[in-house]
Order: sequence, then C-alpha cells, then structure tokens
Amino acid sequence: MSQPLGRRGLLVTGAATALTLSTVSFAHADSGSPTADGRRTRTVRGILPPGSPDFVHLPVEVPRGVNEIHVAYAYERPAVPAGTQGNALDIGLFDERGTELGGRGFRGWSGGARTEFFVRADAATPGYIPGPVRAGTWHLALGPYTVAPQGLPYEITITLTYGAPGTTPPPVHPPQRAKGRGRAWYRGDCHIHSVHSDGRRTPAEIAALARAAGLDFINSSEHNTYSAHRAWDGLWGDDLLILTGEEVTTRNGHVLALGTDPGTFIDWRYRARDNRFGRFAREISRAGGLVVPAHPHGTCIGCNWKFGFADADAVEVWNGAYTPDDEISLAEWDNLLVASVRSGGGGRRWTPAMGNSDAHRDPDPIGTPQTVVLADDLSREAILAGIRAGHSYVAESAAVSLTFGAAGGRGLHASIGERLRVAPDAPVTVRLEVTGAPGCTAYFVTDQGPLYSSALPGSGSGTVEWRTTASYAAYVRAEVRHPPKVTGLPGALAAFTNPVFLGE
Repeated sequence: MSQPLGRRGLLVTGAATALTLSTVSFAHADSGSPTADGRRTRTVRGILPPGSPDFVHLPVEVPRGVNEIHVAYAYERPAVPAGTQGNALDIGLFDERGTELGGRGFRGWSGGARTEFFVRADAATPGYIPGPVRAGTWHLALGPYTVAPQGLPYEITITLTYGAPGTTPPPVHPPQRAKGRGRAWYRGDCHIHSVHSDGRRTPAEIAALARAAGLDFINSSEHNTYSAHRAWDGLWGDDLLILTGEEVTTRNGHVLALGTDPGTFIDWRYRARDNRFGRFAREISRAGGLVVPAHPHGTCIGCNWKFGFADADAVEVWNGAYTPDDEISLAEWDNLLVASVRSGGGGRRWTPAMGNSDAHRDPDPIGTPQTVVLADDLSREAILAGIRAGHSYVAESAAVSLTFGAAGGRGLHASIGERLRVAPDAPVTVRLEVTGAPGCTAYFVTDQGPLYSSALPGSGSGTVEWRTTASYAAYVRAEVRHPPKVTGLPGALAAFTNPVFLGE
C-alpha cells in the first residue's frame, strides 16, 4: 500500500529544524491483520525538494505486540549538469523515546551505506542497536545529504513483525587494559571503519590487520553510531587494546569521540551556526574521551572542519595516504602552535597532532599512518593521557621509529610534548634519531618555519643534531619526508613529531 507524504509542520530540535512528515500508522483498519507469517507492511513515497532541511523525520506508529522493525528504502538518482550535486539520502532510526537532540531515543544510523535494516530485541543490522521494540511513535530519520535540482523522489517500505518480544543479551565490551610493556611507546590507529558504518571489513578482519600492522591499540570510530562497541568480543588480547568511540559526522565537519565509555552516543545533528558543538564536546569529555577534529581540510562534502579548535584535545592532521589536504592541515596546526606561544601562553595550552588511517575497505591499509604514544601502560587511561599531553609522533608504518628531544646545560632534557626550561640565550641541542626511512630527509621546524634539514643515510637510519636557543626557536618539531614528486613542493611525510617547547 502506498501513501503520499505531506508536510505536517516543523519540529524544532535545539537550534536546528527538522521537517516532520505525515505519520505512518499500522493501527488503521486499512492496514489489515498481520499475514500468516505475522507481518504488516506499509510503503510510502514522497519527494524532497532542493533546500530541504538536513533531517526529515518520518513518524511510524508501532502497535503493541511487535518484535521487529524492518525498513527498506530506495531513491532516484537522476542525471545532473556538470558541477551540480546529485541525490544522496542517508537514513537512521529513533525509537519511542523521541528524536530530541542528544536524547535517549537513538537506535541506529547507516547513513547511505545500506538500503535496508532491521531492529529487534536480540539482534540488529550493523549500525543499529538491538533492544526491545516498544509500542509508541518511532521515527525514521532521513538525511538528504545532497539533493538534485529535480528533487529527491524516495520510496520507503516498513515491515512490522509480530511475536514474542525476545530478550536482549547484555553487551560485552572490550576491557580497559591490555598486558602491554609498562612505560613504553605504543602504536595505534584511532580512525577505522567497519561494516557497522560505511566500511566493508568485519571487526575480526580489522583486528587481524591491526596486529599484522604492528599496532598495540585501535579505536572503534563508526559514523554516528556506537553499535560496534559490542562487536569486538573475543578479538582483543594481551597484545591489542580496543578503545570505543564514534566519528561524529556533522554537516560542518567530522570529529572523533576517541576512547569514550562503551555505549556512549554523541549526537551529530547540528551545524556550526547552531552553536551546539560545545555541548557535545563536553559530553565526549564527560564520557572519558578525547575531542579530535578529523581530516579538517577533507574535500568531501561536509568534511571541512567549521567548529574551530577551542574544544579540541588533539587534531588529526594526517588522514590516510598523505595528500595535499593533509599538508594544509599540518600547516594550519603549526599556525595553532605559533598562536599558543606568541599569545603569551608559551605553549602551555596547545593542541597536539595525531594521524590515523581512516581505513574503510581493501586496499586501505590499517595503520597508515599510525600515532605512536608514550604511555605508562597499555590502558585506555594511559593512552588517552599520552595523546592529550602530546607525548606522541606519527609514522607512516611500524617500520618507522623516531626518538626526538632537546638538551640544555646542567643535564636538562625534554622529550616530545615537553618543555625544556632554559634561559632565552642558553645553548640548546636538538637531536633526532630515525630508523626505517630510506631516501628521506629530516627537517627541524620552529615557529619561524623549517630552519634546518639533513638527508638521512641510504639505510634510512641516522641521527640529526641542530643547535639553537629559546630566543630563536620557541619550539622545535621534527618532520621526516620522502623526496618531492614535484619540484618546489614538499615531499610526502614519512613521520612527524609533536613539538618540544623551549624557554622558561
């Protein structure tokens, strides 16, 4: 049965508006009785015009006695003129507890990654949360990511299955600690996607690839859902710590909620103009996680970061294979460092950098790049503390290792993310040790820019030293780069460090 959908008014959600469509009801007489297999189905069609709100809610009245909701949808993708965006429609689900921003009603999101899903007490499609199917008004959340000039015609088929309610098994979440090696440098990749959002790999495949890449920890970071938090049972071990989080995917940029408490949902339904990000950044912090803007100069629609960095604990400046947008992100991050030391802060409030693979499917490599963190042990608390403090560097693979620090008189020494407290004109020796970077050149970068470089030996292993003072360089960080492919442009990174700050 088809039902034309009309506008029923505007539902205000925080500062953003979401269009609410006519309710789909299974209680009317024309819905009939359940079929022999205990199912009822309704099909609805409509057209979303250009300029539609970011989110369109379709209410569904769910009667008592339903134990499963199944949704399938499709939409037209007409040809569009060159330079014009075509149709793309995301989808998700909220239960009878409502669609309030940051509320408890969230039951899943698949974006545009799949064309159908189900939810019941004992199971759900990846991206969705298993649990009771209670009577009340549920909502499909449609996200018209882009709309063609002709509009976006869609068709949605909703099937309710009646029967015993079933039971929801308690979730099994990864432990907060692995065996580790005590205080050591640990390698991790904190931006990875599985079948629980728009990835194609299972959690088991990801765990195997992480171990093969020499990683000690990973972070579950699916788009706008926490369904994968319970999907790692049996995949962790003494050698692999699995953190839980989310890639909060807004229309004005993406942010990693890194290492949040298992089962934490962070809402994404706002733009920078809605003045809501600070609230959800605080929710990430309250859940024990880090706020990490991802690929801030990414080129996909909605990927460019518009919320500023005041709430950031770190920033992902290297995302996947090194490309020009990473170079821009690296330069912007360096500008943040300069601002922190030239505004009188002396680098005491600065934003560390990290790098992650953002791997989705073959042939995307896990652990390219990876963040190498100095931590007291291989635990959630210690790893997040190391990232927050900037005691880390980023490498293109486990083959690359760095040791970086600065020394002054009287035995003073500071390592990555630390401060060498010396007088402005006291001599300082900066030292970088590199392994695993054949054909590369090492650079020392300060608040004035790159001030020293040295080609590494053909083996890719070597030591580089440079002498300076705190009055000449407020901070020093190291970059290791491949030879440039285009004359006059920088080569791709093989590794880089967070800074050592100089001065009292």
